[in-house]
Amino acid sequence: MEEQKKGVRLENISKIYTDPKTGKEFYAVEDITLDIQPGTFVTLLGPSGCGKTTTLRMIAGFESPDRGEIYLGGEAINSLTPNKRDTAMVFQSYALLPHYNVFDNVAYGLKIRKLPREEIRRRVLDILKLVEMEGMESRMTNQLSGGQQQRVALARALVLEPGVLLFDEPLSNLDAKLRVTMRTEIRKIQQKVGITAIYVTHDQSEAMSISDKIIIMHKGRVEQVGTPREIYYHPTSRFVADFIGETNFVPAKIVSAAGEKAVIDVAGRRLEVNNFAHGRPGEEAALVIRPEAAALAEEGLLEAEVTLSTFMGSHQYYQALVGSMEVQITDYNPMGRRIYEAGEKAWLDFDTRGVYIL
Repeated sequence: MEEQKKGVRLENISKIYTDPKTGKEFYAVEDITLDIQPGTFVTLLGPSGCGKTTTLRMIAGFESPDRGEIYLGGEAINSLTPNKRDTAMVFQSYALLPHYNVFDNVAYGLKIRKLPREEIRRRVLDILKLVEMEGMESRMTNQLSGGQQQRVALARALVLEPGVLLFDEPLSNLDAKLRVTMRTEIRKIQQKVGITAIYVTHDQSEAMSISDKIIIMHKGRVEQVGTPREIYYHPTSRFVADFIGETNFVPAKIVSAAGEKAVIDVAGRRLEVNNFAHGRPGEEAALVIRPEAAALAEEGLLEAEVTLSTFMGSHQYYQALVGSMEVQITDYNPMGRRIYEAGEKAWLDFDTRGVYIL
């Protein structure tokens, strides 16, 4: 499948719908430009209604953009119907044919293409082995578990050897433990065959665990594109910082700034921090601290009062007041450490190199 790898390029794509209640037009997707490299696993991530599924459906050909052009491997594809595009979709509902067995479900697309019987058999058996469904060819789909049905749906898409594989929230019908297993399997298979994959989800941990790049969407626009590490440690907006993981926003005022360093005032105390993006002296800002980057200690940077202390097994979870601001703290591996109880005074401590200003 190596030679099948293709990139996807979206140039100034917009999709406009009409609200059935008000009759007013609105942008489901507004002026999106993206460049997805061949062989990469890219996730469209965002809350419900952000435009991620609409974007995926436009790539697949189930929706047409009102403005802009979509390119697949350098070929403009706006005018092509879904079956003429070198893509395959794995749906949220699996969309398996209930009156067909596993073999015939996977072979369905190849039979439509009128491939020779022996080639169909070889390709179907090879792909079922890849998704660990070997020996289950004669099973009916209603005899399969949710995870097995998802594997069949994945095999049916992969057997077509598309240039780009599209996933529309494929794991949302599975229980939490199986979701983790299946997302790992999907990532391993994608890496093994080297196919370009575009994956839609609203689950942040899912996106972080499987993606080469994450595209954060909000209100029909792209907020940020980056690796999971870049998105997590260097969000470019308050929305991204708040959407990915848990985040504390502690009010601050910029005292001075030079390059990526700044001096800020937090609760009457001046701190020098790195990762300063923009702002001027005298302006209000937010000191962004991830819960796992903070700790409670006998001495530290900011005075705090513990309001909640909960043992969670792998960590001690705290909430504490810094001035009038409530801060969340995740203290991993708390065995042998001082445990602070609600009502106690403490200090909030953190590495100023690991926080940032928005």
